[in-house]
Formats: sequence, structure tokens, C-alpha cells
Amino acid sequence: MKFYYDEDADLSLLRDRTIAVIGYGNQGRAHALNLKDSGLDVVVGLRKNSPNIEEAITEGLKTMEIAEASEAASLIVILIPDEFQASVYEKDIRPFLKDGDVISFAHGFNLLFNKIIPPENVDAVINSPKCIGYLVRENFIKGHGFPNLFGVYRDASGKARDIAIAYAKGIGGTRTGVMESTVKEEAVTNLFAEQSILCGGIAELIKAGFDTLVEAGYSPEVAYFECLHEIKPIIDLFYREGLAEMNRRISNTAEFGEYVSGKRVINEGVREAMKDVLADIEDGKFADRWMNENEGGCREFMEMRAKSAAHPIEKVGDKLRKMMPWLKK
Repeated sequence: MKFYYDEDADLSLLRDRTIAVIGYGNQGRAHALNLKDSGLDVVVGLRKNSPNIEEAITEGLKTMEIAEASEAASLIVILIPDEFQASVYEKDIRPFLKDGDVISFAHGFNLLFNKIIPPENVDAVINSPKCIGYLVRENFIKGHGFPNLFGVYRDASGKARDIAIAYAKGIGGTRTGVMESTVKEEAVTNLFAEQSILCGGIAELIKAGFDTLVEAGYSPEVAYFECLHEIKPIIDLFYREGLAEMNRRISNTAEFGEYVSGKRVINEGVREAMKDVLADIEDGKFADRWMNENEGGCREFMEMRAKSAAHPIEKVGDKLRKMMPWLKK
């Protein structure tokens, strides 16, 4: 995979455009502020009475209602939650699109599963930082970059790819190097990783380990420390130096236990389940289920959220974290 850096990006492609960032949450705030600091003309599109209006104005940004921002801009970056994008697009964005405009996303979900179908006369691209929004901003301020994927869904102008790379520079991604991908690859791999590893897999593994120790008679406090609290230094080693270096830094006993017991837990059954998860993502079953859940008022989603929040590990963790106030810093 080829990487693209600052010298490969032409920021002048964006200097004559007004960029409307729709949303001011996790990614929206970071993108808007980084683009502004890169010397570009940015407005933030927010719904009327949004609680984020005051924050955006305080941080030096101009705000408009979404339809007004869409009409004023020639590059519209849709950074509201996936489940709201299609309805907002139809009502407040699509009617104002014109020849030469660009719409951009941080996640390919709505493009891949045809929830949003851009008109033929408009470029459509993705720029997907591979980190949470606050790190997109924090790394930019420090002069660092961050891993970022870009891709082209529709190239109406013949310049969509160059515009996508320029946008990556505007938010700071090309400082580290951005990778060219596709809407399908970004969306599928992102959803799969979230569900099977980063959110679903890790959370269920932690809770299962906690339950196993507590049911065997060990104290919840010790189970919390061993199964949840100590995951951070291990993750930090993964993140900074990879699996092999993590193994070099832990005890030989821990490393031997990893080899003889890891595959007993993450066995062929788990691998087959991961393939099922991937299949449900690729064929659109997950996307349809999620959108149907929102149309039905999110009853199942809210029930699952409440059940997860009521797990005993949360009560124990809340008590223990209050003994470590430095964690909040």
C-alpha cells in the first residue's frame, strides 16, 4: 500500500472553497479546527438549537444551520452519526448540491450500503482517521500526524483523488502518511474490527474473565484489576511496539501462558464466529438491522446498553476508579 505525505498534497485545491463541516462531535470538532488552523475557510453546520453551537463559536468558528451551510459550501463534510446521515442528507444537503461540489465522509457506511447515493455531478470521497477524534486534534496541535485512509467513491470532476489527499493534509493526516483505500474496504474492516475486537470482542472477553474469577470465589476487586485495569499497559505496548515486543517485556511465565492458553479461549469456534460477523457486514445484514433499529426507536439498543452498564464489573470499577482520581487527568 502506498503512503502519501505533505509533499504529495496540494492544499491550494481547497483554498477557493468554503468547507462545511456538518456536526461538531467526536470527529467534527477536530476536522473543523484543524482545517481552520490550516488556513482554510470553514463553517460548521449544526441543527437549530444544537448544544454545540456555543462551543464552536467560542473556538473561533462560524456556525450555520445545516441547509444554510450546505448551500454556502462547495465541499461538504458529513460527520454526524451514521444513523442520522441519510435523513439529514436528503433534507438539508442534497437539494443544494451543484456541479463541482464535493461531499466527504469519515466512514463509508452510508455510501457502501446505499443509504446515501450522491448525484452524478458531484465528487464523493472518504477521509477516515484511524484514531478517535480528540487524538486527531491533539496530534495536530503537537505537530504530529495520525494514520488516515482516503478513498474515492465518485470522481465527477476528475480531481476527486487529489482533493481527498489535500483534505487529508488539511486535517493533518499527511504528516504521518495517508493510505489510499476504497469505501468498501474502509467500511467493512472498520465495522468488523469494532464488532469482533475493539468494542464487542474486548468488552465481552473482559466481562467473561471477570465473571469466571468471581464465580470461582475470587474477590471482584482483584478480578477487576486483573481483567480490566491491567489491560491498558498491555494495549500501550501493542500500540507502540507490536506483539513481539510486548512479549519481550512481560514475564516469561505470562508469555508461556499466552501461547498455551490463548488459543484455548480464542479457538476455531471464535474464528468461525468472526467469519459470520464479517459475512453479516459484507452482505448488508448488519447495516439493515442497525437502520431498522433506529427507525423502530432503538428499543433493543437501549435495552442492551442498560444491561451492559448494569454488569457487576461497572459497580466494582466505579468504586475503584474513585480511589484513583489521577485517571481523570
